[in-house]
Amino acid sequence: MQNSFCLVDREISENFDNSASSFGFFNNLFNGNIFKPSFSKGNMVFKLNMSHNGRAWKLEVEGDVLSGKSIGDKIDGGVLKPELKDYELKITGGSDIAGFPMFSGVEGTGLNKKLFTKGWGFTTRSKNGKLPRGIRKKKSIRGRTISEAIAQVNLKVLKEGSKKLEEIFPEQNQPKAKETPVEAVPAAKES
Repeated sequence: MQNSFCLVDREISENFDNSASSFGFFNNLFNGNIFKPSFSKGNMVFKLNMSHNGRAWKLEVEGDVLSGKSIGDKIDGGVLKPELKDYELKITGGSDIAGFPMFSGVEGTGLNKKLFTKGWGFTTRSKNGKLPRGIRKKKSIRGRTISEAIAQVNLKVLKEGSKKLEEIFPEQNQPKAKETPVEAVPAAKES
């Protein structure tokens, strides 16, 4: 009776024999020919939403500046953008590239399923506006730590710097242009 490792051992020994160096198999393994690691994403881009006084300010940051940080951590604003050097920000949440939210009660970076009794995604189904007793839902959530899978991070301003956010982000401070209704032009009558 053959064990399941014989075929794999044969393939490994063939790759060792065909390679020019003794590490040819491992070079093929990590160059993407056999195995492509999931952490080879390249530059990470985070979309940041900073909330302050009822307004949200949007910012995109490249690199792994926030990697390894967790929900509830305080960061210096100068790490994100030089104009934010006096600001102190707190990470309040985020979501991954598929839209699954981060949850502060789950350690790590992985995608998990958790059973909830209230909160995200619940709607009232009864006539009186209350959920029936005992209703639970299983939801997919991300862990509390920021990784390369996170696309959007929510921040809260704890300490404001010397420069106002309206001055730092002037393009986001513009009032929305009101659309003027277009008058209908009557069609020309054919005679």
